[in-house]
Amino acid sequence: MKALKYFFFLLLIILIGFTMYVAVQPNSFEVSRTRTINAPASVIYNHVIDFKNWEAWSSWAESDPDLKISFSDISKGVDAAYSWENKDGTGTMTTHTANPYENIQQTIQASDFPSSEVSWDFTPNEDNSTHVTWRIIANDLPFAFKIRSVLMGNVEEKIGPHYERSLEKLDSIVVADMKKYSIEINGFTEHSGGYYIYKTTSCKINNLKDNIDDLLHDVTTYATENNLNISGFPFVYYHKYDLENNAVMFSCCLPTTSKIITTENDILTGQLTPFKTLKTTLTGDYSHLQEAWDMSMKYITNSGYEIHEDGPMLETYITDAKKVPNPAEWQTSIYIALKE
Repeated sequence: MKALKYFFFLLLIILIGFTMYVAVQPNSFEVSRTRTINAPASVIYNHVIDFKNWEAWSSWAESDPDLKISFSDISKGVDAAYSWENKDGTGTMTTHTANPYENIQQTIQASDFPSSEVSWDFTPNEDNSTHVTWRIIANDLPFAFKIRSVLMGNVEEKIGPHYERSLEKLDSIVVADMKKYSIEINGFTEHSGGYYIYKTTSCKINNLKDNIDDLLHDVTTYATENNLNISGFPFVYYHKYDLENNAVMFSCCLPTTSKIITTENDILTGQLTPFKTLKTTLTGDYSHLQEAWDMSMKYITNSGYEIHEDGPMLETYITDAKKVPNPAEWQTSIYIALKE
């Protein structure tokens, strides 16, 4: 009997000690992880702001195949929400603040735990990569939550690895999405032609991109400063493309509504007469343009047509890459003149 009395007394001491230990645990927690992703901030933001994208990179979804996810009527932007259910209970996540390409603020409510604030910060770098910081914060934690944390592991240990894995998957998915592209042979058609202003140069093929950027800037600046009426998308007119000697001669052009008498010696006016052509559209990064040209040439040969050696070969940029940071969304049309 005396031994039992000592046992209960010892148990009481342990209980009091455990209670005191739990009571002095922090009343709040914060867990954050940062990963540098080789993608523009806007591209990553556009992916994260839509809850329908989360399941693909969520570490929780990866580790729990029985996780059930449902969405509200709005899945993207402010007031968007999604819910989940698994063996541990239910939860909801709601977006309440969104500053495009900069940060997102959300609230998470899991089962009967206190709600927590979740934030995303997107910090762009000079090399076009982005520091992505994912953070969760909770305050005024109830005693029951502290007990659970002591017995089952602290929040840092439970959430931190999930954040790391999720950011790793987000990185791979975003980068892979940016590399997607497609080439469509639109078919044989008639190019309407028209007036344009242009600037011409020649260079080595491996310096082509930089030279195109410089010349298009010069022509666009001239058009803006002189209030010219532009009637379409900028394009490159290839006059010579010599792979063997690594040489290319081309003009960067802007279509105009009428013939322009230019005032610069190196910016001139030209005119395309209507011509029969094969049109091909590349959707994706410009690095795939050579493949698009090769496919077009092969298609022409297989179709029994002949390329007009002295006719126009044009590369028209439908999308302004400076305004659309995701290369997977860029569209470029190729026109190859054909013999009648």
